[in-house]
Amino acid sequence: MESYAGKVVVLTGASEGIGRALALRLARESARLVLAARNAARLNSLAEECRGLGAQALVVPTDVASRGQCEALADAAFAHFGAIDVLVLNAGATMWSRLDQLEDVDLLERLMRLNYLGAAWLTRRALPALVAARGRIVAVASLTGLAGVPTRTGYAASKHAMIGFFDSLRIELADSGVSVTVVAPDFVRSEIHRRATGPDGKPLGTSPMQESRIMGADECARIIAAAALARRRLVITSFRGRLMRWAKLVAPGLVDRLAARAIRRHR
Repeated sequence: MESYAGKVVVLTGASEGIGRALALRLARESARLVLAARNAARLNSLAEECRGLGAQALVVPTDVASRGQCEALADAAFAHFGAIDVLVLNAGATMWSRLDQLEDVDLLERLMRLNYLGAAWLTRRALPALVAARGRIVAVASLTGLAGVPTRTGYAASKHAMIGFFDSLRIELADSGVSVTVVAPDFVRSEIHRRATGPDGKPLGTSPMQESRIMGADECARIIAAAALARRRLVITSFRGRLMRWAKLVAPGLVDRLAARAIRRHR
């Protein structure tokens, strides 16, 4: 597959940020898109943009924290298009709170359902179609899934689980023709930071990041699209992320200090 033309791509977290940027990029290649997120109005608006760029687009409002809705999404995609060629698991949420300051402890479970279990449930339901198509699975995790980050305990746990799941699944699928690409972005300009849950269990409302200094969603979407096409195993989107991965093996204490400093500087 040298392009996404005519390929059925199921994309979660499609209504904003990286997901929206990726949908528009694939639409320009005439993909057949299945757009999933919780906000139906935003999905419908995005679908119209994608159709204007030459894509077919099916809107399936979905809360991936619900196993039933994940299964319904996979079923709707296959019923409408008759195939699933690419599954992009991009939906997610984050937090911004030290554990000892966290008042809403149920947040830890919600993050696990949204960031990890939803991806696992949807993949399981879509797997027969992906095997039939010798397709591609793309798990959009996080650099936080490869190293600990302060104020992100629940988020890091869910992304570590996600990476472990898809690394294991890759081995299971080795002879099936289905590839598994894990993407570990560094900080990306996205609504996810404004919606991060604070210590009181409420969204922050404003981004605490120095957004001018971090990667844009369009650039991250470009990297993801290319990596999936090439069936790459793991993609880390920043130089410091790649450096961290190796430094953690020989100087884990240094990596801890760098992670703490990055959060203090909100970068």
